[in-house]
Amino acid sequence: KINNIEIIFIREEKMPKSIEEKVEDLAKRELERGNCKFYLKTESINEEIEKALREYPSKKGRDGGNKPDIKLFIITKKMRKIPIMIEVKGTKGDLIKLNKNNEIDNIKKDGNINYINIQKYAVNGAVHYANAILDLTNSYNEVIAIGINGYRELGEVKIELGVYYISKENFKTPKKIGEFSDLTFLYEKNVDKLIEQIDILSLTDEEKEVKEKEYENLIEESLKKLNQKMQDDLQISVGSRVELITGMIMAGLGVDGKVAPLEIEDLKGDESRKENDGTTILRKIDSFLEEKNLPEEKKEMIINDLSRVFIYSNLWKPIKAKSESNTVNKGESKLKTVYAIVKNNIMPLFTSARHLDFTGNLFNILNEWVDIPDGDRNDVVLTPRYVTELMAKLVEVNKDSYVWDYAVGSAGFLISAMKLMLKDAEDKIKSLEELEKKKLDIKSKQLLGIEKRADIYLLAVLNMILMGDGSSNILHKDSLKDYEGKYEQGKMKDIEYPANVFLLNPPYSAEGKGFIFVKKALSKMESGKAAILIQENAGSGNGLPYTKDILEKNTLLASIHMSNIFLGKADVPTAIYVFDVGKPHNEKALVKFIDFSNDGYTRANRKKSSKDVNLRNTDHAEERYSEVVDLVLYGKSYLKYLSEDEYIEDTISLEGNDWTFIQHRKNNTIPTEEDFRNTIKEYLSWKVSQAISEDDVLGKK
Repeated sequence: KINNIEIIFIREEKMPKSIEEKVEDLAKRELERGNCKFYLKTESINEEIEKALREYPSKKGRDGGNKPDIKLFIITKKMRKIPIMIEVKGTKGDLIKLNKNNEIDNIKKDGNINYINIQKYAVNGAVHYANAILDLTNSYNEVIAIGINGYRELGEVKIELGVYYISKENFKTPKKIGEFSDLTFLYEKNVDKLIEQIDILSLTDEEKEVKEKEYENLIEESLKKLNQKMQDDLQISVGSRVELITGMIMAGLGVDGKVAPLEIEDLKGDESRKENDGTTILRKIDSFLEEKNLPEEKKEMIINDLSRVFIYSNLWKPIKAKSESNTVNKGESKLKTVYAIVKNNIMPLFTSARHLDFTGNLFNILNEWVDIPDGDRNDVVLTPRYVTELMAKLVEVNKDSYVWDYAVGSAGFLISAMKLMLKDAEDKIKSLEELEKKKLDIKSKQLLGIEKRADIYLLAVLNMILMGDGSSNILHKDSLKDYEGKYEQGKMKDIEYPANVFLLNPPYSAEGKGFIFVKKALSKMESGKAAILIQENAGSGNGLPYTKDILEKNTLLASIHMSNIFLGKADVPTAIYVFDVGKPHNEKALVKFIDFSNDGYTRANRKKSSKDVNLRNTDHAEERYSEVVDLVLYGKSYLKYLSEDEYIEDTISLEGNDWTFIQHRKNNTIPTEEDFRNTIKEYLSWKVSQAISEDDVLGKK
């Protein structure tokens, strides 16, 4: 009998019984004591959140059906309404699972979701529910995830909590709010203190940089999968894909309080020419653009361009599929198939990383399928984000800059500039009212871009809208023939644009390798700075006569020989030329020449690999890019990662044909004894190899 009791005791220790129901009951009673309104598994907190929980993959990775144990809101005095998702467990050790970086371990090393941890651990499950809300609702940009775990120990019930804040602003990175032993911090009298704790949980600049790269990889991977689907399964033409995805993103965004986002079930497969999936999407896009207050002519141009894909193609027609009984059933349209992927896989990433050059990534990925003639290839490759940011820093963009780009592409330069302008405003303006006014001015008055190609223009408009509607001055024109340097819409129409910053990566097929654009833009500027990314030999004579003409009114400050930043996309050596605008170049002025061929990145060109494989930081890349900025702005004393051989200060002529680093590199013409020995070694090695080769040939004969 004693042995029997002992055996039962051991089995109880090995397989402890969960007390989850008791823990949940304790949590509910605690919330009731604080008069907190809450909702249980089977109760609806509101339709938008419940719909998101239904449509999000379940904790097991299956279709929908997420049911948090307890749901509630906290509402601040300023009417800030934050959803709270609570998951309860009842076994020792089931509170939370962290990875080696002390982060919530919901993502595996390969990027896939770790459903095992989400099912087993309370905090991990609550974070999963929070992600459903952030990914699939428009009304909520922040959520609190609470995991509660309880277990028996020495006859007592032990309760432990994990409380995390997740927001889009923080790239959905769960941040621990603090240590709590109960739920009283949710009581109305304690909410303000909780909000104070939450508001200091922003990511550091280093953490944001890491998350930006993670999101860029996720965006790239998702877009590549979608593009492959359109290529292999749906046979959607390459020429339609950019417009197709751009339009769908607009339809899927909606406008808070005015235009509901397009839902997948809104696409019903109707076959009427006037009522079908294409017209449904286009009407939603039209409403979206209307609420964004785009000028009528710009809106009409976009709608006309998108009509080609959504109306005049056959993508809206339901696919006819034969069943086993050989009867024809009405299926869904290709538009609906693609939109379901966009809605579920692309939009969550998109809305969580709006400050990234999302559509720049979109364009480059979709255009990997385009068979571009070699002569045009250099004209359609967009500048990488880390280069646009470098150039914006080289010209010292600030809150008072007026930036323009004469070949705007997907607006990558304007986005990098806008980020620096907004940050400068936030750092220097302390009045909230004044700061908001300045931010509006930056977005609506201080950025201007011109793009000739319709497909890329559409991307630029979308990109700037997503950045907070800085699309006001994105113009669809030929900047050489049709643009005269003025605002072209709104209250500022026909007033000269007071540009003091020029950023450009021109089409290299244009006259002077693209320097024709530079001459025209700089001629309309009185002062400021310019940074031009261009085919390097434009500075050694191929940019004439424009390079010579430019020096008559502008000073060349720096020439930076770049690494192979366009590997696999454009086979041309490039350089960045930096100018002080409005000051004629003096032959005595020293120009800073930098060999930046070793920029710290190791590049590959594997079509199916992600960005972190094709672009790896292997030698202090970020520090090297910062160093180049310091060298250009402040001089040689900032040399650290670059060697003295990679930095030269020298004069140039006024002929405009000696701007490249190699033309100013000083060669040591006096050989050393070691040089002589090495030359002899190489010669003898060559002679031996030749002799061996001759023996082989004679032997074969």
